[in-house]
Amino acid sequence: MAQTKEPVPHARRSAPYWEWVEMYRRGIAPSKIADVCGAAVTTVRYHLQIAAKRDPGLRGEHAAALPLTVRDPSDASLQKMQDLVTFYQAEGRLPAAHAKSSHEQALVSWLYRRRRESAQGTLSPVFRDGLSAIPGWDKLSRGEAADEARWQQRLQAVKALRRAGGEWPRHQKTDDPQERTLGVWLHGQRINYKRGKLAREKKSQLDRVLPGWREGRPRGGRRAS
Repeated sequence: MAQTKEPVPHARRSAPYWEWVEMYRRGIAPSKIADVCGAAVTTVRYHLQIAAKRDPGLRGEHAAALPLTVRDPSDASLQKMQDLVTFYQAEGRLPAAHAKSSHEQALVSWLYRRRRESAQGTLSPVFRDGLSAIPGWDKLSRGEAADEARWQQRLQAVKALRRAGGEWPRHQKTDDPQERTLGVWLHGQRINYKRGKLAREKKSQLDRVLPGWREGRPRGGRRAS
């Protein structure tokens, strides 16, 4: 009588399993990872939870890797578009980034999101048609483009520093010019946040890419996770 072979159990994977983490980083859902690898979805999620604690930016990278979709605009967003067009027609300019008016600041934030969607190819055709009344609405001035590129470079540099196990960069009491540059930038973001001058989109990026950025270095010299 032939003996029935028992299935060979999977080798125990040390958490977090690197292959699952990289699949998740590329935008693959935990359920899909479990299906492809023949594992329990609860096990995959357990590994990813551990990975996310070690790398706070993991979930943000997963979200950024998801397929881009074009969403139907809400009534509130359509009203913002009309408000922006009306503002431009009345003032002859686009809203200023550091305007004191809360209404103008809201228009700046709304326009920033539409510019990002336009660059990513996810802008709703409704917005593109409506905003065509404003020439060059999706273009930044040379100075604005340089400022935005510099801001993004600083953000990614601090992210790389943290992922490598480094502490939050200091803006003083350091002889390292690179650390001072990043420290001054990060200190400026904290000041702008406290004064209510940090754009909501910038705050969202900082929260997603640099969890804990507002608190900075803990007292006692222990590294903040």
